Amino acid sequence: MSERLRVLVREPIAAPGLELLRSRFEVVEDSESPLEEIIGSFDAIVVRSGTTLDASVIDRAARLRVIGRAGVGVDNVDVEAATRRGIVVANAAESTVDSAAEHAIALLLALARNIPQAHAAVIAGQWDRGRYTGIELAGKTLGVVGLGRIGREVARRGLGLGMTVVAYDPYVAAERFRELGIEPAESKEALCAQADVVTLHLPLSDATRALIDANALAAMKDGVRIVNAARGGLVDEAALVDAIRSGKVAGAALDVFETEPYAGPLLELPQVIVTPHLAGSTTEAQDRAGVVIAEQVAAALTGDVVRTAVNIPVVDPGDLEALGPFVPLAAKLGRLAIALAGDWPASITVATHGPLSEFSTRLLTAAVLNGAFQGHVDETVNDVNAQLIAAERGIEVLEQRTAASRDYANLVRVVVAARDVEVEVAGTTVGPEHRLFLAAALGYAIDIELATHMAFLSYDDVPGVIGRVGTMFGEAGVNIANMAVSRTTEGGKALMAFSIDSPPERDLVERVAESGFDDVRFITLG
Repeated sequence: MSERLRVLVREPIAAPGLELLRSRFEVVEDSESPLEEIIGSFDAIVVRSGTTLDASVIDRAARLRVIGRAGVGVDNVDVEAATRRGIVVANAAESTVDSAAEHAIALLLALARNIPQAHAAVIAGQWDRGRYTGIELAGKTLGVVGLGRIGREVARRGLGLGMTVVAYDPYVAAERFRELGIEPAESKEALCAQADVVTLHLPLSDATRALIDANALAAMKDGVRIVNAARGGLVDEAALVDAIRSGKVAGAALDVFETEPYAGPLLELPQVIVTPHLAGSTTEAQDRAGVVIAEQVAAALTGDVVRTAVNIPVVDPGDLEALGPFVPLAAKLGRLAIALAGDWPASITVATHGPLSEFSTRLLTAAVLNGAFQGHVDETVNDVNAQLIAAERGIEVLEQRTAASRDYANLVRVVVAARDVEVEVAGTTVGPEHRLFLAAALGYAIDIELATHMAFLSYDDVPGVIGRVGTMFGEAGVNIANMAVSRTTEGGKALMAFSIDSPPERDLVERVAESGFDDVRFITLG
């Protein structure tokens, strides 16, 4: 199947990454053809920052399964539109961390010591040492806005320069600040009031656009310096020009701009240092980005876990080793629970028991929803858009984690609550091959390996039922591969679960249904 999959490389990536893709897929390098005209014939696309994939382009991508961004941000990709279509969006988040952090520090040092201006003056035949007197960074306060991967590395380097580092990031726990040895700011305004230098390390979104505006600049110290090697739209460029001209801001070092290439009034100010979006542009970073994104595109196309996806749950490699075997189990349990409920759910609960509960269950929840919705909605469903489908249809999704597991080392339990029924199923994995076993269904403890075709029969626990079922299936030429029986009490109600090698014909289904059972379910798990 992979030989028929086509990958469009829209912008150049490192040769090792390109070779990896070529070894597994049909690769087309095309940066000239109108994207909206050709995108429909590809299963994957690899871009950098120069290609925009908006909703109108994504809507034409009938085959597209993955968008690979060979870089950190995904501002040029409409992630919401891709998610709605079930398209994985992945980036190479780690590939440019060191390069971007080093570039931010280089801008910081150049800004503090007026290095580009002094260099230009010497080249022009001037030797004016007094004009380019700078400041020392040791003892100054560095304000880091955004404490993600790059922000953390900039903070570490700032500490190495002898600076006091203050950071603002509402999504980072207080313990993390303590580990890094930096001070947390309660708000953006509090950081602005403290910092001698403000450096930005945030993604661009509706919430962060023009984060540094006229009000933010007014709240800063007089003579503050600003570094932006993240996203141009984070800074209100007109407000920055006014603040520099007024003397409020002593200088700015900018690698990114709202519109690129940039040709605006900031270039007229001698207090401004600019570079042409170079933060991630080192040989090492470009090679890493190309290889990483090629690996992630290949993973998406072959059904493996995409570690750097931005629109599906991502787990650390160590966690994935523990969670991975339970992902297919979770998908089958979700599908089984919906089939046994026989009705559209109002809520779906995903619970983990045992050591498995120590890990985030987001990946397993996505798998449960993916399995539950297969064949029940009129759109493609996968781990990417399953959560969105649940939200759009008003289905409450709950997660539970419990350290105790009575009968199994690890257990995944799925509860589907519909209008008039609540169905619970549970399962685990067995052996080094992680075979998928059902551990409970419909209120009965049961032990049977999950299979593609399964039957569930509930009935009065009386002699002869098992033989009668075997006879009916034998006469129909349908082989029963495995069978398990569970009962509440002797002579009470019982559940028979078995797997069959082939789907039953309609007359067999009708014959079984008319044989006095309380309930008969034939289910295909896929």
